[in-house]
Amino acid sequence: MVIKRDIYLNKLIRRERNGLIKVVTGIRRCGKSFLLFELFHQHLLENGVDEEHIIEIALDDRKNIALRNPDNILTYITSKIIDNQPYYIILDEIQMLDEFVDVLNSLLHVKNADVYVTGSNSRFLSSDVITEFRGRGDEIHVYPLCFKEYMSAYKGTADDAWEDFINYGGLPLILTRDTPEDKSDYLTTLLKKVYMSDIVERHKVRNREEMDELLDILASATGSLTSPLKLEKTFKSVKNKTISSKTLSKYIDYFIDSFLVSKAIRYDVKGRKYIGSPAKYYFEDIGLRNARLNFRQIEENHIMENIIYNELRIRGFHVDVGVIEQYGKNAQSKTIKKQLEIDFIATKGSQKYYIQSAFSLSNLEKVAQEQRSLIAVNDSFKKIIVVRDNIKVRRNDYGIITVGIQNFLLDEDSLEKS
Repeated sequence: MVIKRDIYLNKLIRRERNGLIKVVTGIRRCGKSFLLFELFHQHLLENGVDEEHIIEIALDDRKNIALRNPDNILTYITSKIIDNQPYYIILDEIQMLDEFVDVLNSLLHVKNADVYVTGSNSRFLSSDVITEFRGRGDEIHVYPLCFKEYMSAYKGTADDAWEDFINYGGLPLILTRDTPEDKSDYLTTLLKKVYMSDIVERHKVRNREEMDELLDILASATGSLTSPLKLEKTFKSVKNKTISSKTLSKYIDYFIDSFLVSKAIRYDVKGRKYIGSPAKYYFEDIGLRNARLNFRQIEENHIMENIIYNELRIRGFHVDVGVIEQYGKNAQSKTIKKQLEIDFIATKGSQKYYIQSAFSLSNLEKVAQEQRSLIAVNDSFKKIIVVRDNIKVRRNDYGIITVGIQNFLLDEDSLEKS
């Protein structure tokens, strides 16, 4: 089964021979190796690159154990470079190579070498890219399948695909599992035996139980405003445990660094400034979120919000949570401050969109509720409400656009076309 990942393939193509190390990051099992060894490899062949000029090494393969030695791998690679034509060097699981930073920096001195690497997110994270390469690394972050990619390989209707997607997420191998039991077992095992074990190993976590419980809480409250201080109080009142907000903040950073969750910060639209705590947390793969809760809390409205957030980030947007402060009078004529929330402010260069996730607009009161914050923005950028109903684009007298979730997800240009 070949699933096209054109979003990432095109990013690789745009970065060909740019003089930097292309570092492909992403959660385990999201398709990084397939992107490089299959899709990018095929692109190179189709564009006239000779097979002998593509040097690929899977460092997690036992057959390549000798190449985990830095001197051995440099000798091997340079022995393959026998002319002045470009050579594409693709190294998978680079963290298994001793002194890999020195090796990669050495390869930068080979003028006709174009270097691409992937790494396990337990020991090779986006934060490490910045630290280790100091401007010489160019990161391409790969996400699990978006709904359009998922649908391209799904055997069934879009409605059936959506039901599977909100339950089991977009890790590519999910599409090879036939039964709900096989899918849930796959995700549960990955979460416990791979992702969480990676974090424990990397950060030397001594109390895995409390870290697991924190992830349970974040999974249960997906898309809700929270903070380490609030979580500390939750542990005291609900779990009868004392865990400092500092420790909880550290665990959350571990989840973010391992690409399990992402953090969306609040932005004051009128004041044009970021607001610190609290923030919202979303899962990079909704199937892993559901597996964390043993598939007990499949609340489609919250899951839909998480999927929209991921889709915006896949499309290259920076995504914040919008806040609009308004002042009014209460029953006693005292001035009070209210905060209206916009689910997402999506920005990319000069583009900006205000987006609400609304499971249903079942009555006029609900319509007014979802529109209130968008109307209060009062600028010229597009305001969009994404709903569960499978509807095409509608625009009202306020210029607010309503679009169905499937139409929004299946058309990668849906924001521009709205």
